[in-house]
Amino acid sequence: MSGTARGWSLAAGLTVAGAVAVWLATASLNNYLLTLIAFAGINVILAVSLTLANGLTGLFSLGHPAFMMVGGYVAAILTFPASRKGFMLPDLPDWLAAQQWPLLPALLAGGAAAGIAAVIVGFPVLRLRGHYLAVATLGLIFILRAVVNNLDGYTRGALGLSGIPRLTDLWWVYGWAVATIFVCWRVKQSSLGRTMMAMRENEMAAACMGVPLARTRLLAFAIGAILAGIAGGLWAHLVTNLTPTSLGVFLAFQIVVMIVLGGQGSITGAAVAALGLSAIANLLRPVEQTTGLYGLTQIVVALVLIGVLIFRSQGLFGSREPAFLQGKAVPSLPERQPATPDNTDPQRGST
Repeated sequence: MSGTARGWSLAAGLTVAGAVAVWLATASLNNYLLTLIAFAGINVILAVSLTLANGLTGLFSLGHPAFMMVGGYVAAILTFPASRKGFMLPDLPDWLAAQQWPLLPALLAGGAAAGIAAVIVGFPVLRLRGHYLAVATLGLIFILRAVVNNLDGYTRGALGLSGIPRLTDLWWVYGWAVATIFVCWRVKQSSLGRTMMAMRENEMAAACMGVPLARTRLLAFAIGAILAGIAGGLWAHLVTNLTPTSLGVFLAFQIVVMIVLGGQGSITGAAVAALGLSAIANLLRPVEQTTGLYGLTQIVVALVLIGVLIFRSQGLFGSREPAFLQGKAVPSLPERQPATPDNTDPQRGST
């Protein structure tokens, strides 16, 4: 059997095993546990999608919650009962107020809206680098929050949208998680993914080889935003309530921690870290409530992060994927090394 066939067989086997696990969980667990597992799946979508921009291209974006907010509000408004839109969202156009979409097209519309927002924002913002880009994308969260607050006739402002239909379940969440992993995996293994990683290692060399830097950055940024918008729609239809403060700065740093722990550029690492941190949070939450040690989860996560950065600075998987998941041999770029006087990145200078 060829390497490609082995890869597809393994992917199919993992998908079937995941479907069986979802079926068993749905049949045997209560709603509270199912909701926690669904949140873990949404974290997988967010971490893997951010890997395209932060991991493969070397950007440092903190704007994922903003794109989640765009996708969540668009999807929630489209699925909101038409009988309630008239008095809750009075400024909506008549043609939109009369519609109530199914979940799938609403999620796709939310993802498309987030992608358009990323393209509009990306043209000026992606000219920045490092902490300048991080601050600019972080500011996008506050800008979106102010916009939503002021468009109260469309979004109910600070009151938030309540009574959103609970349409998200484990099948929706993990179906989209599989789709997200598949899309990002294919991008990474393609020539586009190799181009992104070449940019991450040395922008000047990539530009000299004819790589369109701005277009490649914008494409990675937009694809990640589309997937984040879909995750925002799933989140809104799981929680059934969406306010401007629901998705904020704390979530932005949580997602970044996931990809740092998993390894910047590793899709497997992002997914494993997202599931691991979600499990830690869910296991420690009852301990916090029982002992009164509130904030224990953040302390444990911080200690885990510090330990990984000290003993394995490249993360659990680095920028690679496990060998048994590789469908065929793909040459890997060397692991990214910290800049030193003898190993200076010409684009960033020495540290």
